Amino acid sequence: MIQTTPFHPRTSEANQTGLWSHWAGYLSAEKYRMSDKFEYWAIRNSAGVIDTSPLYKYRIRGRDAERYLSGLLTRDIRKCRPGQAQYTVWCDDDGWVLEDGVILRLADDEFLLTTARANMAYFTGMAEGLSVEIEDASPQIGALAVQGPYARQILSQIAPEMADLAYFGVTPAKFGDASVTISRTGYTGDLGYEIWVDADDAVGVWDRLFDVAEPYGVIPAGQIALLVTRVEAGLILIDVDFKQARYAWNDDQRATPIELGMGWMIRDLAEDDRPFIGRKAIEKEIAGKTSRWRTVGVIADWQDWNRVYMDRGLVPEKDHSPNQGQFMLYDRDDCQIGWTPSFLYSPIMQRHIGIARVEPEHGRVGTKIQLEITIDHRYDMVAAEVTRLPFYNPPHKTA
Repeated sequence: MIQTTPFHPRTSEANQTGLWSHWAGYLSAEKYRMSDKFEYWAIRNSAGVIDTSPLYKYRIRGRDAERYLSGLLTRDIRKCRPGQAQYTVWCDDDGWVLEDGVILRLADDEFLLTTARANMAYFTGMAEGLSVEIEDASPQIGALAVQGPYARQILSQIAPEMADLAYFGVTPAKFGDASVTISRTGYTGDLGYEIWVDADDAVGVWDRLFDVAEPYGVIPAGQIALLVTRVEAGLILIDVDFKQARYAWNDDQRATPIELGMGWMIRDLAEDDRPFIGRKAIEKEIAGKTSRWRTVGVIADWQDWNRVYMDRGLVPEKDHSPNQGQFMLYDRDDCQIGWTPSFLYSPIMQRHIGIARVEPEHGRVGTKIQLEITIDHRYDMVAAEVTRLPFYNPPHKTA
C-alpha cells in the first residue's frame, strides 16, 4: 500500500499537476507546476522546499554506537563530533559499495543515519554482540530540504540558533512550538539545510516556514528539479550511477568507493586503525592501482551538438529533464572507454553535461572524447571533454 508523508496535507494542496512518483513506498511529487523549471530556478535563485521524508532514517544509540559505526562505515565516524554530519558509504568484504547516506551525530552515543534503501536487517545483523540499539524511525520523522541562496536568511528568522551553522553542521532548534533538528546538508549543490521533525509537528513546521519564505519567492520543488540540481552538483544516485553490491548480478554492475570518486573519504588510511568492512580489499585496490573506472564529469561541445541536429534538419535538443539511461563514450579512435548514466542540459550552465565513468587512462581533465547520441533512430557522435565534478559549486554553498 502506498503511503503519504507527514507533509502530504500541504504537498497535495500545492501539487497543481497531480503528478506523483513512488519513493520508498511513499507518494512523492514529480513537479508541482506545469513547468518544473519554476521549481529549479527557485532553488538556484531563492530557495526551494523539497519533501525528503521518504528517506529511511535509522536511530543508532548505545555505549558501543561509535565502535559499531567505525567497523561498518568506510569513512571514519570518529572524526564526526556531536553537532556534525558526514556523507559516507558502506561496503561489503570485497570492497564493493553497498550504499551511501548521510549520518548526523546528535550526541556522543546517538546518531541518525539516512539512506535511500531499506537497511534494517543488514544493520541489525552487523550489531550482534555490541551494546547498540538500532531503530527504524522512518515513519516517525518528517524531513524538509530548504535549498537555495536565501535558505539561511529565511530559516534564521524562525530559528536564530542556526544562523552560524557550519557546512555539515547539526543543531537542535525551535520552529514555534515544535522541536526540530536542522542540518546544513542537501542534495542540490547549493546552500542548503534539512529540517528533521516529529511527524505530528510536520504540518505546523511547513506552515511556519512558508509564512516567512513566501515573500522570497520560495515554492515547493519536486523530484525533477531535485534530480537536475544533483547532476549539476556531481552527486551520484543509487540505481543510476551505481548499483547496490548485494543486488548486482555480476562485478560489472558493482563499483568500489575509489571508482565512484570517493577516494577522499579514505585518503588517510595510514593513520586510520579501524578494521572496517572492505578495508583489505580497498587497500589492495589502491596498492595495485586496479580500479577499473574513474568517475568524472563530461561536457558536450555545444557547437558540435548543434551541428549533428542541424545536419538532420532539426532544432538542437536542449532538454533539462534528467536522462538516467546510458550514453556510450568513445575515444578519438572510436574505441569505447566508458558511459554516462546521468545526462541532461543544464539550465544554469546552458551546456549538456553528464556524470560519467571512464577508464582511468581517459579520466584526465581536458581529455577529448566522443559522446554517442541517438537522433531519429540513428547513432551520431558528438565531441565532448572530460571535466571535474561538480559542475556547479557556488561559493555560498559552504560560506
